[in-house]
Amino acid sequence: MKLAELAERLGCRLEGDGTIDIRSVASLDDAGPGDVTFLANPKYAARLPTTRASAVIVDENTKAAPCAMLHTRDPYLAWAEAVAILAPAPRPAPGISPHAAIDPTATLGVDAHVGPFAVIGPGCRIGDRVVIEAHAVLGAGVTVGDDSTIKAHVSLREGVQIGRRVILHDGVVVGSDGFGFARRPDGSHQKIPQTGAVVIEDDVEIGANSAVDRPSVGVTRIGRGTKIDNLVQVAHGVHIGRNVLLAAQVGIAGSTVLDDDVIMAGQSGSTGHVHLGRGARVGAKSAVTKDVAAGGHVAGIPAVDLSEWREIVVLGRRLPEIRRDLAALEARLAALERQLK
Repeated sequence: MKLAELAERLGCRLEGDGTIDIRSVASLDDAGPGDVTFLANPKYAARLPTTRASAVIVDENTKAAPCAMLHTRDPYLAWAEAVAILAPAPRPAPGISPHAAIDPTATLGVDAHVGPFAVIGPGCRIGDRVVIEAHAVLGAGVTVGDDSTIKAHVSLREGVQIGRRVILHDGVVVGSDGFGFARRPDGSHQKIPQTGAVVIEDDVEIGANSAVDRPSVGVTRIGRGTKIDNLVQVAHGVHIGRNVLLAAQVGIAGSTVLDDDVIMAGQSGSTGHVHLGRGARVGAKSAVTKDVAAGGHVAGIPAVDLSEWREIVVLGRRLPEIRRDLAALEARLAALERQLK
């Protein structure tokens, strides 16, 4: 692809030779002739003068580079689009493996791919151009929207609804039983049947080995455009809004509500029945135990406002010093009391 064509497709302003052939993408350090790279984080600016790339995607303020420049307001977004253009993910050819098990009442759309040893249960409805990889299991009545990808060893339990352009990575389980038990008088536990629904809306991506549980009643819902990392637990009856980001090992307890645009960093979590308002952010390894207002930024265990958490951290580091000072003051006070007697 000519650099000028790439610039046009990315909506970038080209500075340099538009006739250069661009074949691939690479990092600043690894790029060579024929590659396009990018600079989005200023901390890597010192590497720009030594790059061997044929072109670099930069912001509007970058003045010089040893190669052609593609100027844009958001280099990272443009880079993501360039990768999609120049290094698209491989897609298996349409067709059904002879080793797949498909119930005769299931329906498949045009150009679907079903890999070996995949199981598609009765009454399933699979959309056009859906990819279902090896060993995936779809229970009775599952629906999968157009252009979605179900990776290997994914389990979609009965009645789960998957939207369009959804990506479920290897080992994802959707619709497993929520953790619900009632305590008997003798101390044993009565299982509460989990018969509710799970709905995954359009353009959601869920990382490897994550789980989304069904509730006893009602719906567990993940809103359009939400992106979930690996090893995330979404419990029964949780409602997640649109364009939410959940990093690795996040855990969300039952009946919690996350409004649109919430971000939860790695290994953070929430207790049940709390509400995180639109645009709220939760720091890594934090535990949310009460509602977070829209736009709030919390951190710590239990999670508090970020400014308060920073003060707690600073004071925590000073505790040995404060303890020594307090001991010295107590000693001086004791000496004065002895003098007054």
